[in-house]
Amino acid sequence: MKVWRGLTLALIACLVLGVAAAQDPTTMRITWWGSQDRHDRTIEVISLFEAANPGLSVEYEFSSWGDYWTRVNTQAAGGQMACIMQHDYRYLGEWQSRGLLLPLDEFVASGVIDTSNIAPSQLAGGELGGQLYGINLGSNSQAFMVDLDLLAQAGLELPANDWTWADFEEMALAIHDRLGVWAIGATLPDEALWKSLYLGLGGWGSNVEGTALGYDDDQPLIDYFNMIMRLQDAGAIPNQQEATEMADLGPEQAPIVTQRAVMDYRWSNQVVAVWSAAGEDRNFALLPLPRVDGGAWADYMKPSLFLSNPSQCDQPELAAQFIDFFVNDLEANDVLFAERGVPVTTAVVDHLRPNLERAQAVMFDFLNLAAADASPVPPADPPGWGDVLNNVYDPLFADRVLYRQITPEQGVVILREEANDILSANE
Repeated sequence: MKVWRGLTLALIACLVLGVAAAQDPTTMRITWWGSQDRHDRTIEVISLFEAANPGLSVEYEFSSWGDYWTRVNTQAAGGQMACIMQHDYRYLGEWQSRGLLLPLDEFVASGVIDTSNIAPSQLAGGELGGQLYGINLGSNSQAFMVDLDLLAQAGLELPANDWTWADFEEMALAIHDRLGVWAIGATLPDEALWKSLYLGLGGWGSNVEGTALGYDDDQPLIDYFNMIMRLQDAGAIPNQQEATEMADLGPEQAPIVTQRAVMDYRWSNQVVAVWSAAGEDRNFALLPLPRVDGGAWADYMKPSLFLSNPSQCDQPELAAQFIDFFVNDLEANDVLFAERGVPVTTAVVDHLRPNLERAQAVMFDFLNLAAADASPVPPADPPGWGDVLNNVYDPLFADRVLYRQITPEQGVVILREEANDILSANE
């Protein structure tokens, strides 16, 4: 009897300890960049996930785009990365090549991440070397956002979808002459516009092998920067000093929001945040990028961004569960509401469509338009591309040209020599 009593007490003790252990809090970290609107939505979804997983505490870190990559690279060097990170198509290949990301294939195969409602083409952007390193959070494309009311005040009509950079320059000068405001903010030197300039001509920033620049003719880039400088000299866009002062402004302070500009260059997934900051009563339209005379569409359907699982994570399956929740859960997506782009899960798209607000409806319609004519998705940026951007394109080319230290003709020589030297390491 005493033996059985002892066993019973031991069993009860084990059960109590087991319950206590099950109730011990588990902590997992997630990090992302974005606007305040994105922060608020993401934090609310984190709360929903915690409620569905008692005992779990999700710690989160967020920042602006510029600060984000400095911080996560520092964390990676110190072995202190979050378990889930928001990732970008621009850097996915580089991070994978450094061994900083875990493939997600085993979690897809086991059903932890459900991809049954996601088209293979929507997953392809996150695949490298036949393995999946990021789950696409939405389809995305570049766009020019236009304030229709200010455009009407200038006596101008919305251009056709096949407009050119020459059309853009003519309209920009007319806007400034008639309204005294900028035509667009300080976004024209953006490296994505450099790459898309050549995409419309059959090229890209880098070649397929990632060993050199992806075009041979520098003249379109020379012409493009000469146009930027003409518009700066005319006061139709911010000069370089004003552009530097505006570099860290969030969507809430964007010139199109404060009506200091009629247009804005954005990725389509940013439209919701910008429209939200401007106010629901504002009237905006989206246009595809202007194209080079004789060129094709410069837009392409890009994965807006990814959720990835860093290799330093000690809870990869729990991280995969969160990714699945973020992508597939209908209640979570009621909160997210396509802020990161048009969702890739068909069940989520069907669920959201009847309740779209104006900004979402415009974005969904624009993506449908872009999908019909967009150029093929180019390859992910190769290892070393971040070095090209941070140490060559911006400081040695764009900044020096726009501060009038060198001519565009001199700048493209430096850009080609330095970029090719960096990318040749991939041979």
